[in-house]
Amino acid sequence: MSVTDPAAIASAEDFTVDALLEAKGDTTVSVVIPARDEEGTVGEVVRRIITDFVAAQGGSGLVDEVVVIDSDSTDRTGEVAREAGATVHTAASIRPDVGTVPGKGEALWKSQFVTRGDVLVFIDADLVDWGTHFITGLVGPLLTRDEVRLVKAVYDRPMIDADGREEEAGGRVTELVARPWLALHRPELAGIVQPLSGEWAIRRAAFAGFSVPVGYGVEIAALLDTADRFGVESVAQVDLGRRTHRHHRHDTLGLMAVQVLAAADRRRSTASGGDVQDTVGLTQFARGEGGFEPRVSGVGVGERPAAASLADPTADGAAS
Repeated sequence: MSVTDPAAIASAEDFTVDALLEAKGDTTVSVVIPARDEEGTVGEVVRRIITDFVAAQGGSGLVDEVVVIDSDSTDRTGEVAREAGATVHTAASIRPDVGTVPGKGEALWKSQFVTRGDVLVFIDADLVDWGTHFITGLVGPLLTRDEVRLVKAVYDRPMIDADGREEEAGGRVTELVARPWLALHRPELAGIVQPLSGEWAIRRAAFAGFSVPVGYGVEIAALLDTADRFGVESVAQVDLGRRTHRHHRHDTLGLMAVQVLAAADRRRSTASGGDVQDTVGLTQFARGEGGFEPRVSGVGVGERPAAASLADPTADGAAS
């Protein structure tokens, strides 16, 4: 079925642990959780995944490892995740030979060098209303359909305000940036319900061949690159039900939007991924004593090269 056909969206309930264990065979699965200052939620996310799925801690064995990539946290995120049972790496400590830059995409790119799974499952650290069926739903199509390379989550997205009250549905950057861009330039992908979803899974062999934006453009880039290289039929969607996370301030959404647009537009041209340090200035305004005053933020829009193109620094002759 076409990815634009609503009937093509599977449900997480379609995949049972027993059936997936049988389909898994020798395939290895790594769950990767990028985290920055998420000490309040990351421990529970890690603990629930390990309890249900990691054999060494009494789980089913569907997941072989849970790895948290700590991106310059100033709180106890890394410590809390480690106490919950995850393997924790700081982004800056991974491949120091290539340096480090801020960003979610940087954390996901670097996770390739400290994980071993044939399938990589990315889960955000700030979830407060979710279930471990997220894992079975995301790995299901990859373990049961050979043509699938990428699985995108579909869910309802209520937002929670600072007082814990539920607000309107989230996904403002999706609705105002990603979806209009796809409608204009990639209508064959218009049926992707959550093009920017933070929960997704991909075959390592595919991800290792992609240039990866260092910031929030990582999700749209993975979607476009997968469709371009393997065809739209290589993208699957799974309905996970409900996902709740913290509310983002409206002025931070502009920075996210720039990174999404930069990654998408780069894939319309023949340009390479660009230098990892590339930035653009985003001008926003706030009223001050002298009227509306500009505030310019540098937004990282560079990309990392395909992981498969980099030499192993531990190999003979590689850079130290």
